[in-house]
Amino acid sequence: MEMESSPLSSPPSSPSGSSDSIDLNFLPFLKREPKSEPASPERGPLPLPALPSPPAQQQHALAAAAVASAAPRPPATPDLSSASVMTPLQSLPPNPEEDALLREYYRLASLYLSSAGPGAIVPAPGPQAAAPAVVQPASGSAVKKRRPRSSELVRVSSLGVRDQIYFRDLVRRARITFECLRGLLLRDDDRAEVLGLPGVSGDRRRIRADLRAAALMGDHDLWLNRDRRIVGPIPGISVGDAFFFRMELCVLGLHGQVQAGIDYVTAGRSASGEPIATSIIVSGGYEDDDDRGDILVYTGQGGRDPNLHKHCIDQKLEGGNLALERSMAYGIEIRVIRAVKSRCSPVGKVYFYDGLYKVVDYWLDRGKAGFGVYKYKMLRIEGQEPMGTVNYRVAEQLKVDVFSVRPTGYLSFDISMGRDITPVALYNDVDDDRDPLLFEYLARPIFPTSAVQGKFAEGGGGGCDCAENCSIGCNCAGRNGGEFAYDKAGVLLRGKPLVYECGPYCRCPPSCPNRVSQKGLQHRLEVFRSRETGWGIRSLDLIKAGTFICEFSGIVLTHQQSEIVSANGDCLVRPNRFPPRWLDWGDISDVNPEYVAPDRPALPELNFAIDVSRARNVACYFSHSCSPNVFVQFVLFDHYNVSYPHLMIFAMENIPPLRELSIDYGMIDEWVGKLTM
Repeated sequence: MEMESSPLSSPPSSPSGSSDSIDLNFLPFLKREPKSEPASPERGPLPLPALPSPPAQQQHALAAAAVASAAPRPPATPDLSSASVMTPLQSLPPNPEEDALLREYYRLASLYLSSAGPGAIVPAPGPQAAAPAVVQPASGSAVKKRRPRSSELVRVSSLGVRDQIYFRDLVRRARITFECLRGLLLRDDDRAEVLGLPGVSGDRRRIRADLRAAALMGDHDLWLNRDRRIVGPIPGISVGDAFFFRMELCVLGLHGQVQAGIDYVTAGRSASGEPIATSIIVSGGYEDDDDRGDILVYTGQGGRDPNLHKHCIDQKLEGGNLALERSMAYGIEIRVIRAVKSRCSPVGKVYFYDGLYKVVDYWLDRGKAGFGVYKYKMLRIEGQEPMGTVNYRVAEQLKVDVFSVRPTGYLSFDISMGRDITPVALYNDVDDDRDPLLFEYLARPIFPTSAVQGKFAEGGGGGCDCAENCSIGCNCAGRNGGEFAYDKAGVLLRGKPLVYECGPYCRCPPSCPNRVSQKGLQHRLEVFRSRETGWGIRSLDLIKAGTFICEFSGIVLTHQQSEIVSANGDCLVRPNRFPPRWLDWGDISDVNPEYVAPDRPALPELNFAIDVSRARNVACYFSHSCSPNVFVQFVLFDHYNVSYPHLMIFAMENIPPLRELSIDYGMIDEWVGKLTM
């Protein structure tokens, strides 16, 4: 891995005529700029401020220069959270600046520190003295003051395959922690509300769980990319990745502003006083934006009434607006995140990372509201993966009118022939292979009769006796170790060795939240032919992390039967070969050192196999990956023989539409090739 400097132009000459080098350091916490200014009394033509172009002969010297400047120490500000009460935002004033939400986070991983070397555009100022403990107002407890965000600006390039896997797993680990913390906080709030505990319906309920989860991660130094400000792509984040919360973007370092659309290095730490932009969010909040995908005309920030969401004064060329202009002058690429409306999102919208753009022009224009707005023309850099928002729109169109998008290539619109409640399409525009049509489709596995009947059916007491939806204390909750595995939306809270769902021996209704994977396929999946992986699977739906996808299905064989069948060279899926990646889902040990991975319900060694050589379902076409986006969770619901659980597949991360689904098969040998060829 290498870190290199961005190509920079030199700044405008100083008033004294000296040619000062640029210091691209920034304040430890970000300010909301531009601040509100009085309305301009002039309503005539809007002049464009003249900024002298940097001399071409200074570009190379400036890119190589590294000048550290003494930075003013920021004023002390109160800490975000209290150790005794999980209400990290309660102590903030009514209208806090964004720096109060983002200050003093830094990245846990030390890889950048050890490998940056001279690659930083500008070295960071000398380390400051350790900050003393800060007493949280009204809490009476002392908490450690978080480190400030670094002032170094770097670009990461030349990542090898191992580095890419490392960073992807690092990002996935942070995202799992964030999502599982959020889910557990919501669950605890619901429980406390049912029990009538004080404070839940008041202060705590006013603070969203995503904000509390992010603050808890910040308290434990788990925000990524805080020790370096990264220009360009973020290692471990791919073009097209989907996010449901702005705070998650901040946790990962993809975009560091909770509200503002422009994330930039402030001028306060720069000797020349010039900010640099690194990312923007296009959310449709400005009526003057013109978004054509690869070509984007982005409206600058400021000048809007906070209540009417319309411009009421002219924008100023300062703060984020000036940062975009300076990024154009220096050739700094900008990360673009777009927000689209979605009914599957908890907040009504999804954020897609659409890749890198460059600002090629800017001007001051009269907006639709009659006030001056700055506009920036941005072009997407060629050679990147397809945009997530484009794939999202294509997938939505495929659900409505498939032939308008793909007039050829479909071999079947439902290889399940109605056996799955959601159709599974088969698409091949690569070659003439039609092999998936040759197998019988089994929506559910067929277990040996001796393994699931008789004493294994009711399992010593059968199911629960709940007349309505199950709650903590029922028989099925006891089987699960005293808690249910899913939240009320059907999302897996944390992985377990085995999950018991309510089944045919339970009296609870089909609406019971403990009935999830047994309901079958809920997403529009498509088996497709790939030049890289043979046959693969992708979804037309956006799959949320922790949700059920599908089940591995085929003819279940006992150990003795599997030994005979394997001798004939038939294709067998062996459950004991899948790595226990369910351990990762729900692991919050980074935040809670006392966290212990679930060991109940216990699961014996699994010696059975699933024969998919003649009958199978869509799950048999998952491609293998040592950094997968799905994992296996063992589940029982229709019988109680723990030696023969169902192999249920859950999402490890948010999976955007048309992205290939991959699983870790563990031991890679000939049978994996037989599945995907």
